[in-house]
Amino acid sequence: MTPQIAVLDYGMGNRRSVQKALEHVGAQVAVTSDLELLRGAAGVVIPGVGAFPEAMSRLQALGLVEPLRSLASQRMPILGICLGMQLLFDASEEIEPTPGLGLLPGRVSRLQSSERLPHIGWNEVRLQRPSALTAGLPTGGCPFYHVHSLAARPEHAGDVVGSTTYGETFATVVERDRVAGVQFHPEKSSAHGLRLLANYVGLCADSSAGRIGLATPA
Repeated sequence: MTPQIAVLDYGMGNRRSVQKALEHVGAQVAVTSDLELLRGAAGVVIPGVGAFPEAMSRLQALGLVEPLRSLASQRMPILGICLGMQLLFDASEEIEPTPGLGLLPGRVSRLQSSERLPHIGWNEVRLQRPSALTAGLPTGGCPFYHVHSLAARPEHAGDVVGSTTYGETFATVVERDRVAGVQFHPEKSSAHGLRLLANYVGLCADSSAGRIGLATPA
């Protein structure tokens, strides 16, 4: 089964790169903000590059906030990438306090690091618990490409799948039920990034067929 995955188009993020990477690992992809296409998809990917308040403003203007919350409540697999991961949380302090989608408990704040910000480049991600999203990745750590100045602070430690360190240790892979996020860019992270996206595509196919959910461990 080839799943139809919607890459959310709200005018922010490298949507085409995400589309091409998902197609490379076997998905059919629509880059869209159309509600019917989103509701009919096997999964939704929320990309993002830029500022949290602007992103939420655009999602509100497009009428996408409540539909995304509804899709999550219906247990559709949702994957946030970079800023898209941060949007999954309750709120962010970037520029000004701004409510997020509220799909994952926690907040987003500036990285507490004496290193230069933004954090740009390859950094090792250490996996902390099993997840179908990260199946087949080295458990001792593997490099992924990061570009960010803020980090998510999950309220529940059990929502953290993987972490990395840049001045401080922070969550870089999160997951609760069928909502997941990665702070790094899997579409820019070579074979490991493609493996993670392939896992997500497989989970969308299985979930669509009514067999398993995103949080099922490998």
